[in-house]
Amino acid sequence: MTVHARLLMWITLGLALTTAALAQTPPNRRGADPAVVRSLQSNVWTLQSGSDAAGTPIDGLMAPGKTFQMRFQDARVSIQGGCNTMNGSWRLSPQGQLMLGRLAATMMACEPALMKADSALSAVLAQHLDVDLQRGDRPTLRLLSPSRQTLVFSGEPTRESLYGKATRIFLEVAPQTVECTSGVMRGQCLRVRERRFDQYGLRIEPPGEWRNFHGGIEGYTHTAGVRNVLRINRYPRKQVPADASRYIYVLDMVVESEMISK
Repeated sequence: MTVHARLLMWITLGLALTTAALAQTPPNRRGADPAVVRSLQSNVWTLQSGSDAAGTPIDGLMAPGKTFQMRFQDARVSIQGGCNTMNGSWRLSPQGQLMLGRLAATMMACEPALMKADSALSAVLAQHLDVDLQRGDRPTLRLLSPSRQTLVFSGEPTRESLYGKATRIFLEVAPQTVECTSGVMRGQCLRVRERRFDQYGLRIEPPGEWRNFHGGIEGYTHTAGVRNVLRINRYPRKQVPADASRYIYVLDMVVESEMISK
């Protein structure tokens, strides 16, 4: 599969999943506790444990080396960390019950343990779940099913809740770093230029100018000799430290990757 075909597949898949999720019934939050809604939406929820009524771990839920994360974004919920990414609608009742619509998922084939973990989590989330939320700097979310299965999540503030809405950009990263100066510091910098794509995943030419990139991109580790195109979420800093960028750059996805021979 060519690089452009891979990019088109990812963008098309993302549009399809978004359309499928939004086609679900939007979350009805009328009468629901607004503080609970805000907490659900302003945190990334990482699954810590899952157990049945007897306190026994749910079979296959916690795959070694993998962690589920759940995000509530407006009318949508997304779950990542197993084999496939799952998306759907959600709503919270006035009685504090969380109900997820039918989850749409990508169609990747993975090792059996990850696929089993996806199935185990989906089975619990398909039920109406009582919400027990403990607020604080590190909030805890417990979801309790009618059969007394319990999922326990820890929360961490989303970057949107900390910095505001992100701008989506694409950066092409050159295969080799360059020596650069930032303030009084000297070191190695990435060499980047901005790329643009249309709705079909095709490049819009010409690209931006090459420039030195001071600082880092969260979630990205550069490998010498590899050219990448990255989909980036860029957040504005509320307070800019001296000699620092006005933005925080966070990797969303690697859309192209190519080994460049010297």
